[in-house]
Amino acid sequence: MKPADIGPMFATWQAANPEPQTELAYSTPFELLTAVLLSAQATDVGVNKATRKLFPVANTPEAILALGEEGLCEYIKTIGLYRSKAKHLLETCRMLIELHGSEVPREREALEALPGVGRKTANVVLNVAFGEPTMAVDTHIFRVGNRTGLATGKTPLAVELKLLKRIPAEYRLHAHHWLILHGRYVCQARKPRCWECGVATWCRFKDKTPAP
Repeated sequence: MKPADIGPMFATWQAANPEPQTELAYSTPFELLTAVLLSAQATDVGVNKATRKLFPVANTPEAILALGEEGLCEYIKTIGLYRSKAKHLLETCRMLIELHGSEVPREREALEALPGVGRKTANVVLNVAFGEPTMAVDTHIFRVGNRTGLATGKTPLAVELKLLKRIPAEYRLHAHHWLILHGRYVCQARKPRCWECGVATWCRFKDKTPAP
């Protein structure tokens, strides 16, 4: 994609959705961290369904730790890989209490040291909870970056670094959300909805899908 096309594309997304939000339900940084940790290979809808029951009962590191593994599993057993996620979350809670005064750290290195928290999860927390202009590259953003020509790369990290370099500074804070929503609802994996895409003018995808 030509550098001159990137600004107009993001301006179009901004005009349509000036303040994009995550679709994960949360009210504190810890709830967000918990939801993102549970969301790996699961849908936001499925995670929200589980946390809607979990958070009123336990929404602090101490409260979740008090549930124990079996108690926590009862709330999240509808989510894929719930056993390993429960173990990770409990150990994360323990580390937050012991190392961070029960607060979610604002530093990438500290976040990535938590069990079950990789670069993508850390980027989501830094962006959504703390307003950092990070880029959490999931399958949707990886696809959109490569398909549109905005940021091509063979790995999520390569796409992330290229996005941060190419996206104008004024759009970086919300860019992660615009891209993920575009990938989720318009530039879908099997059949992109090119006929209703607001940024098709600048997209370099050659095999655009015609209207049904």
